[in-house]
Amino acid sequence: MNVLFLTIGRMEHIEEHALYTDLLRCFRDKGHNVYVVSSREKRYGLPTEYVEESGVHVLRVKTGNITKCSAIEKGISTVLIGREYRSAINQYLSNVKFDLILYSTPPITYVNVVKYVKRRDGSKTYLLLKDIFPQNAVDLGMLNTRGLKSLPYRYFRKQEQKLYALSDRIGCMSKANVRYVIEHNPDLNPDTVEVCPNCVEVRDVSVTGEEKLEIRQKYGLPIDKKIFIYGGNLGKPQGVPFIIECLKRCEKIENAFFFIVGSGTEYKRLDTYVTQEKPRNVKLMKSIAKDEFDHMIAACDAGLVFLDHRFTIPNFPSRILSYMQAGLPIIAATDRSTDVGKVITDGAFGWWCESDDAGKFVELVRYALTEDLESVGKKGLQYLRTEYAVEKAYEIIMKGLDEHDEVVSKTLVFQ
Repeated sequence: MNVLFLTIGRMEHIEEHALYTDLLRCFRDKGHNVYVVSSREKRYGLPTEYVEESGVHVLRVKTGNITKCSAIEKGISTVLIGREYRSAINQYLSNVKFDLILYSTPPITYVNVVKYVKRRDGSKTYLLLKDIFPQNAVDLGMLNTRGLKSLPYRYFRKQEQKLYALSDRIGCMSKANVRYVIEHNPDLNPDTVEVCPNCVEVRDVSVTGEEKLEIRQKYGLPIDKKIFIYGGNLGKPQGVPFIIECLKRCEKIENAFFFIVGSGTEYKRLDTYVTQEKPRNVKLMKSIAKDEFDHMIAACDAGLVFLDHRFTIPNFPSRILSYMQAGLPIIAATDRSTDVGKVITDGAFGWWCESDDAGKFVELVRYALTEDLESVGKKGLQYLRTEYAVEKAYEIIMKGLDEHDEVVSKTLVFQ
């Protein structure tokens, strides 16, 4: 089967360990021919290229800037990306007939390219829904649903609805995601929406006691305290003012140290806090390569998840998989719409509070310090093996498409 995967991620190499590369290697190893179309933002100064890497065909398309740029530039680039991908596919992949198109959000502006390839090749289509946009931007006050300022929202909402309608199956990250999509898109056939969780290749990333000491020394971390680490994006969705409030309230906890690793539009706000107030138990560092990060967190004691309390859409941060793989228990401070906290607490590998209650966060940190963190973290690793191994996502996708074929076949017979 020829599989086309569309993403705005850089996809530097198919062998890197990340959500999509892990899944694509799984397709490759199952005997499928995998083709990737990814974004190469213009700020890198590199042209479009088509190469084969480790048995996977990769088409990197020169596009406008989508990350680390102004909202206007990002918006324009996002709108144009479907057209740019379609043009590149015509130029480099016109002789390949695709049986399956996989694509992930963000963005939701793949409509033209998905529609084109689906019609051209009669492809099956599967949406990996990782981002419910534009509602998430409305929740954070970045878009409006009324008045003149509602024009961008209405455009993107229409694109979202078209993309859902084009998709033979929609794989959501959790049960709460499924419920939300069905409830807010009444024209959608609910039978096409299913849970297809974030999944990774399960690896042994454990470190020895000696390695743990070396890693802590390398990053300037104390060896006699419990390290609570946050890694990932530091933007509006994470509610950085709440993170800062939590850090301030935890300053007097003797045995706790907080290590924040990330980048994003709100990084400077955190940097200002650390630079000006010089908290004794906080270290802030820019993002590092994922493999290096995964190795580093194995020397820490607990992982942190933050989501802005205003969200009405159920996000499910993929970063928890890195914590689980490293055997770290998790403290999640989120909105009430997401079920990530329920998953963590039901699985008994961490704790949850609302992300507008800094006092409760402090309580959870103090409680965690009294627990056997290694034992709690092992439950998370076992949960990862059972629920979030990449083979599970592959099986869900393939089974869902088979079920779609059965429904279509029965409909045609009935007609």
